[in-house]
Amino acid sequence: MKLISIVTPCYNEEENVANLYQQVREVLLKLPGYSYEHIFIDNASTDNTVEILKELAAEDRNVKIIVNARNFGHIRSPYYGLLQSKGDAVILIVADLQDPPSLIEKFIRSWENGYKIVIGVKNKSRENRVMFMIRKLFYNIITKISDTDLVKNFTGFGLYDKQFIDVLRELDEPYPYFRGLIAELGFNRLEIEYTQPKREKGNTKNNFYTLYDMAMLGFVNHSKLPLRLASFIGFSVSIFSILIAFAYFIYKLLDWYNFQLGIAPLVIGIFFFGGVQLFFLGVIGEYIGSIQTQVKKRPLVIEKLRINFENETQ
Repeated sequence: MKLISIVTPCYNEEENVANLYQQVREVLLKLPGYSYEHIFIDNASTDNTVEILKELAAEDRNVKIIVNARNFGHIRSPYYGLLQSKGDAVILIVADLQDPPSLIEKFIRSWENGYKIVIGVKNKSRENRVMFMIRKLFYNIITKISDTDLVKNFTGFGLYDKQFIDVLRELDEPYPYFRGLIAELGFNRLEIEYTQPKREKGNTKNNFYTLYDMAMLGFVNHSKLPLRLASFIGFSVSIFSILIAFAYFIYKLLDWYNFQLGIAPLVIGIFFFGGVQLFFLGVIGEYIGSIQTQVKKRPLVIEKLRINFENETQ
């Protein structure tokens, strides 16, 4: 029997994990010829999420749990969970039920037809309209400036063949942009559109910082355009400044006694150039920070405990 691994990252999802477990179980039990494991990787939840997962694991050996020693963030923890899977195919699905478990069967059927990667693309969403538009704008921008053909409106929800997961293990990425790796590695994939349902219980754990972190990670990992813009804009502004200076000089020569420069253009120019310099220093800082993360080679996460794995430690 082929083994299907389900990987669910979670953080403070006590209201949703049991429901997700049940829905995933119902889908997989209807599929003959497959065994499965459901790996929950918890990012040091402060509510009752871990206790609920332990109860599920005690009743069902298919449920496996990894609890992180601390909150390692929304980028590293899910990626680490994928690397712990043993399945012939791995499905990444979040705990808040905004990734429909009903698509799992379609993912598996498409995988059996030869696709190494089958991903869900949310063409519509019932979430906050403003947030959806902001996310859509980000996807459009990063797709246009990226060095690779990134997938729009894709959050990571999908099925990944064991061959793809094995390649991820060889990469040794300490802070990976998973969505970009899917496009960059070039495995044949199928995109399945769906409407993202509204979160029914609990509150989203994403905030401005986490969304900004994800956005900058995408830019830094898959585009050199910001760095090239710094050079291009710097060169253009320099030429423009020389032309303005020359124009002022000619004007002064033609009307020496009446033309007064004034202090306003100087103040505006200083603030403008200062803003441009600070902006691109920040851009360069993002790239340097990414290099520093790569050089440190720290582990993705540190585990506190794992349950229902071989050689289980608690």
